[in-house]
Parts: sequence; structure tokens; C-alpha cells
Amino acid sequence: MEKFYENVREITDFKDLINQSVELYGDNPVFVFKKRMYKENEKVEFNKMTYKEFKNEIDYFGTALNSLGIESKRVALISKNRYEWNVVYYATTTDGKIIVPLDKALPDNEIISLAERSEAEVMVFEEKYIDIMKKIKNNKSSKIQKFICLDLEEDKDGFLSYKNLLRKGKELLETGNRSYLDAKIDPEKLSVLLFTSGTTSRSKAVMLSQKNICSNVMDINKVIKFYETDSMLALLPFHHAFQALINHVLFYIGGSMSFCDGLRYIAQNLCEYKPTVIVCVPLILESIHKKIVKTIDKEGKTKLVNRMKKITNVLDKIHINVKERIFKEIHDAVGGNVRLIVSGAAAMDSSLIKSFNEFGFKIYQGYGLTETSPVISVENDRNIKPGSVGKKLPSLEVKIYNPDEQGIGEILVKGPSVMIGYYQNNEATQESFIDGWFNTGDLGYIEDDYIYITGRKKNVIVQKNGKNIFPEELELLISYIPGVKENIVYGKPTKDNDLDVCVKIVYDEEIIKNIMGYINENDIHKYMKEKISEINKKMPPYKHIRDIIVTNQELIKTTTAKVKRHEEIARILGENK
Repeated sequence: MEKFYENVREITDFKDLINQSVELYGDNPVFVFKKRMYKENEKVEFNKMTYKEFKNEIDYFGTALNSLGIESKRVALISKNRYEWNVVYYATTTDGKIIVPLDKALPDNEIISLAERSEAEVMVFEEKYIDIMKKIKNNKSSKIQKFICLDLEEDKDGFLSYKNLLRKGKELLETGNRSYLDAKIDPEKLSVLLFTSGTTSRSKAVMLSQKNICSNVMDINKVIKFYETDSMLALLPFHHAFQALINHVLFYIGGSMSFCDGLRYIAQNLCEYKPTVIVCVPLILESIHKKIVKTIDKEGKTKLVNRMKKITNVLDKIHINVKERIFKEIHDAVGGNVRLIVSGAAAMDSSLIKSFNEFGFKIYQGYGLTETSPVISVENDRNIKPGSVGKKLPSLEVKIYNPDEQGIGEILVKGPSVMIGYYQNNEATQESFIDGWFNTGDLGYIEDDYIYITGRKKNVIVQKNGKNIFPEELELLISYIPGVKENIVYGKPTKDNDLDVCVKIVYDEEIIKNIMGYINENDIHKYMKEKISEINKKMPPYKHIRDIIVTNQELIKTTTAKVKRHEEIARILGENK
């Protein structure tokens, strides 16, 4: 019988979550952040916001938002990680409205498209996006009626000031306006609309309810022990389903959160904020690990460290754990207080996990999808097996559909954290369920209740930073290039165990001859490369195509003229080692 942590309190929705946390942890700091950006070697000063102050700001903004007279209940939000992001998120959802978090790294054309597709009538943004907001405002292609800037001191040029709205909301509350405070929430209705990382024309919008997300929050706390003294440094963007869940978990347990100044400041920020828990993707952990190893080598301590690893590993076997004391300098390099690292969104190299473990760091791997709110399984102190992604969460059912002779099949999941469906895409919703079970699209097997992932059924290219690239979407764009007969997009392994997005293009000799007047493979390659560069400019950096192969040799196909993707990619990688 699986054992779970006791005293996991019930939460029905986000309003319940926030109200309970204020009651339990009201004077605890919920956010710790810098007063301003500091130059190197300057003394850093911090601001702190308590749970009570956080709740007050949520109430102010929620009341002000209610007073704008917007009939729709959809609010789009795009910003870097900052405490105001969470204020807007909760003020929107605790009034029964729908929040639409947008990826801050999207190119302008995708922001414009998603603003329209989301059917939001309010857009909340930080000042860096003001030019694109002017375009959205002027072209009137979306339903957005109100634009709220987080950074403006006063309303300006048709843009509302967040700070002004807070003042207005406070005044309304003080004069007895309870329209926001008394709002009722249906926890089973659409509350969060998350766009997947597809292209503008093909991305799906996942519909999640507060019941979906709250069930995942409670499940996580049943299998991993968190404390109100825990502090986290937010390394992933808040729109990311994994980070968003961690935000809820943190508020649930009464912990505190800080914000990373950027990827190149991670090491500095870890030492400044001294978090106890790190939640991130493998790419970030690899970066941290490289700096640790580089420092050890630079100080000439590699042999000493390797020798101490052997000794501490032997002591571990007789339950004497002195790693944290022996490798104190390494722990100090990440703040000195890290007790737990949780990695998700992409598979982590086993050798990297081993190395962190040998330094005395505890690492849990998790598995899930946006459609499952997002966590399906996670490791913990009692459930760790190399190669697995832990056991399923308590409220979920997981099974393997149509397994082969090795037990490998499609991973299906059922439970309260499974999405409502895809927005305005009934066909995709129906296709994603098999007899009431959600089909993850992943292949794997289950052994002794541990889940093992063996591959992706739908050919998704998963990079180490957790980003998913859908080959079919890029292939569609590339097919529009004059002279392209067919193409296949694939992930090519790099030296650092990541994947570069690449494409093999089969050109149409007749059309190319009409375009160029002759056939020359070098010139065709140059022509295709220029066209690919044009596509890259319209895409976020992680989707950029890094390398191209140009040929007149047709792709491997079935008798029904379908490309045998796996065989073709094997041929490509075999020929280009």
C-alpha cells in the first residue's frame, strides 16, 4: 500500500487556496525581490511582500478589473516573472474570469495571433511590449478593449496604469464595493487557457479548470514534503504549466518566492536568495553543473573531489551521509541551503543526476503535460528508480494502451487533473481520448508501478530546456517555399546531448529550373537557406532551423506514399555522423 504524507488540506479553488494561506501564513513573506537592479559588487537590498499584502493587492486589482465594465471574462497576460504577474493571475481567476498566460518569448506575429484567437477583452502587459500593444490596438483585429500596463505610473495614450487601478480598487473596497469579493467560482469550468508551443496556425489551446489544477497541487503535497520555511527561485517562465503549478504549490505551503534576473544571473541569484528548493528543466541544471565542475578544475581540486566522492559513496551504503559537509563549497556555490531539486519538462541525463547525487543534492524527476495540469508522476524519497519518472500521483490512473511484446505502448491517464479539452477544437479533443482515457502521445511501460518513458509517438522534438517542437508544423511552412517538393524536419543530436532542429528538403527540379534557369546544388542550397532564414525570423529562437540538407533524392515512403519518418531520420543521421 502506497504511503502518502498526511495533513494535506483540501482546497476547492484558487480563492479557497489564497484565503486558507492568508489565514495560516498571513505574516510570512510570499515574495522576496530586489528593490532595483544592482551593479556588480554593490550591496543588494530586498523588498518583501507578506501573504496578507499579496491578498490585499489581489483584492484591489480584482475589484478595479470588475469596475471596467468588460462583458467578457478573459484576460490575456504577458510579462517577465514578477510578483504582479501572480496578482493579475489570481485576481482574474478568483472572480470567475479566464486567464490567458502568453509566452513572453513569442515573436510579434504570434502575440497578435494569440491575442485574437484567445478572444480576450483585456490585455495586461509590461512596458517592453507597448509597441506591439499599439499595433493590436490600432488594427482592431482582436476583441481587446482594455490595455493595462504594469509599469506606467499614470494612464497614457489609451493604456491604463496598473498602479492607478490598484488605487481605484482600494477606494472602491473602502466604500463598500463587494462585487469582486462576493464573486462565486465554479471550479469545474474553464479558468486557465494555455496555448501549446505550436506555431501560430497550428498551436492548440488547453482548457484547464481550477479543479484540475487544485487536484494536482494536493497530489504533489501528498508525495513530496514541503515546508512553510521553503523558498524557491523562479527559474522557468510563469506561463509554463510546470512553473505555474509550482507557484500554486508554494502559495499552498506558505513558502516564499524570488525571481531570477536572467539565465546568466542564475549563479549570482542563487547566492543572493539562498533558496531551499530549485524547480527547473535539465538544461538549467546542466549549466549549473558545468560551472561547478569548471570551478573545481580551475582550483586544481578535481582529483581531491573524485577521491572524496568514492569515500562518501561508501559511507552512504552504511547510512552515514556527510556529503553536504564534505562538499560545503559546492553547496555554498548554489546558495548553501538547497535541500531539494525537482526537474521536469524534459528527460534528464542519468550521469548528471548521479553527479549531483554524489555532491549531496537530492533530485526528483517528474513527468507530465500541459493537458494534465501538468504532473502525472514524480519521484520522491520513497520512490526513486534510475530511468523511471517515478510513480503516478495518488488521484490519477495510468495504464499502457496496446502494449507490444516488451510491454511498451501508449501512456494513457485518467483523473481530476486531466484537461477539459482543447479550445475550439472538438476534433483534436476527441482524438486525444480513448474510452475516457487521455492519450499522452508518449510511449512507455510500467514496471512495479514505476513509469518509464521510451519515446514520443507523435515525433515531437523535445529540447533540454523543456520546449517542444512539432515537426509537422515547420514542414507545412517549408512546403510553401517555391521549389520544395517534400521535406522532413527532425532533431539532430548535439555534443551536449541536446537536439538541433534540422530539415531535409527534396527540391522539384522543374520548378527550380524555372526559378533559377539552371540546376546547381550549391546555389539551390543557398536559395533554400535564405528562405529558411525568413521562416526563422518569424519563429521564437528555440524553433529556429539550424541546418539543412538539400537533395533531389525522394524520402523513404510506404506503398501509400506516406513518409516513413523514423526510417528516413535514421538514414539522415547515419549518413551525417
